[in-house]
Amino acid sequence: MKVKERVKMEQKERTRQQRMDKMIKRVQKQFVEVEKEKAAEKDVPVLAVADAQRVSTLSIAVPGSIMENAQSPELRTYLAGQIARAACIFQIDEIVVFDDCAPKNQLTDRLSTIETSEGATSARRCCIQLARILQYLECPQYLRKYFFPIHNDLKFCGLLNPLDSQHHLRQQSEFVFREGIVTNKPTKVGKGSYVNVGLLNDVRVDTELEPNMRVTVKLPEGVDLKSKKLRGKVVPPSQPRQETGIYWGYTVRIANSLSQVFTKCPYKGGYDMTIGTSDQGTNVHEVEPRSLSYCHALVVFGGVLGLDPALESDSKLTVDSVEDLFDEYLNTVPAQGSRTVRTEEAILISMAALGEKLQPANAPKPFADFEAIPQSRDTGIQQYAFNEKRSKTKPNPANTNHPVGTVDFTTDQNDNAQVDDDMSRFD
Repeated sequence: MKVKERVKMEQKERTRQQRMDKMIKRVQKQFVEVEKEKAAEKDVPVLAVADAQRVSTLSIAVPGSIMENAQSPELRTYLAGQIARAACIFQIDEIVVFDDCAPKNQLTDRLSTIETSEGATSARRCCIQLARILQYLECPQYLRKYFFPIHNDLKFCGLLNPLDSQHHLRQQSEFVFREGIVTNKPTKVGKGSYVNVGLLNDVRVDTELEPNMRVTVKLPEGVDLKSKKLRGKVVPPSQPRQETGIYWGYTVRIANSLSQVFTKCPYKGGYDMTIGTSDQGTNVHEVEPRSLSYCHALVVFGGVLGLDPALESDSKLTVDSVEDLFDEYLNTVPAQGSRTVRTEEAILISMAALGEKLQPANAPKPFADFEAIPQSRDTGIQQYAFNEKRSKTKPNPANTNHPVGTVDFTTDQNDNAQVDDDMSRFD
């Protein structure tokens, strides 16, 4: 009898201890949720940066006429996608699409209009199409339906490889910066605006803004992304890279001539390092490493016939040769086996060759917060692993009693966790 009583007492003690553990976990969870709710309403600090300390920028200029060299709408779209991929890989801050044709072609060809950071811009259709696809690919997926209605220029964008840029965040990505669109949700006077940043609930910012405007928002650190009381601040698009070193995409600018590439530079003081690319230039391997110092660098690429047609068609340029337009005129493929190097190929080759030659005056800090943004394991081959786990004919080595062809629902817990974490198939 005493043994049975001791067993009962031990069982009661275990039950009491389990209840205590559950209660402690519940209280801890509630405490964390309360702390996150408080963090959602905290003031967001924004780092003030002097002009002399701003991160150096790298721009490329591409002629829109290369789109006319593609034989079909699908190939034109894929060509634009290759340029966008190259810009993302080498962390380009600005892509300038310039028109290198004669002015008479601009008068006879059909003009189109596109919205850029400078406002509505008119140019030839090939330039507009290239710029539109570049803008579409740079935009985070959850914002595309607001900024890009159905358009013929974007008809075949589903064929393109995604940029998978660092600023294309998932809903569960716990990063302090996010891209968003200002909503038309009503607020009290002086209470700011609501911004959709791709979370379950909109974020209220302290600035009154016009609806349908794209903005960059900074959130408090340690905030609960599911909170209904999220507060944030609108910051410049350059702020994320300035504070964290993350690559935050590129801007797209239209230039109706080669001269406008230089004269309409958005940076204060203009480009202090300009580089032209041509097979007639200096061998890039003769340039000393880290000798091309810059605050705002520009690399200009030519079309099918190079940069000479762009100079001849621009009456505002009075130089005798294209080489005189640039600080450096380089041949980045000195031993090419093909008679021509396509522009999309030249961008990849040139940026790789110039990587060790360029020296930014203010390089961005190394980005280290990779746990807060999606990684390749969230967007790549794991999709195929997920589909393989769903296969009905997959044999189960742990249990040989299952007949061939039957469904086996026995999976490892770690496999289930990986399947739940992979949200890329829903993008």
